[in-house]
Amino acid sequence: MYDYSDDIISDLHKDARGFRPREYFWEEWTQSPANTKQRIWDMLCDELERNNIAEKAAEEQAIVSFRKSVAGVMKVANCNWKSALRHLAVAEDCNIEEHSQGFDYFLWLQGIGASDRKNIAKLYFKG
Repeated sequence: MYDYSDDIISDLHKDARGFRPREYFWEEWTQSPANTKQRIWDMLCDELERNNIAEKAAEEQAIVSFRKSVAGVMKVANCNWKSALRHLAVAEDCNIEEHSQGFDYFLWLQGIGASDRKNIAKLYFKG
């Protein structure tokens, strides 16, 4: 049984490799029999899964490093965590007070994942 899809192979390729398939890929794909297409599909799915695992690990490390940075600034500047964040943002030339997009961008630059960025923003902009 085959579960590949000609309709979304380009999307899978982009998700797995970060770019749309080039001409060579399309030539190989269109000329391949179903079993070869399935092998290519499975290979891209495996690549995507490995990339997702690596990205998750990197995001987990980034939040640990970020917390250490915030704690270090809090200690040196004798300030609360929000002020420490502002100091770190200024060092990155980011205006986090102007709008939430700037705040999200600053956290993204730190390598922090989307759900953690959302949680941090919620705490930061809360009352």
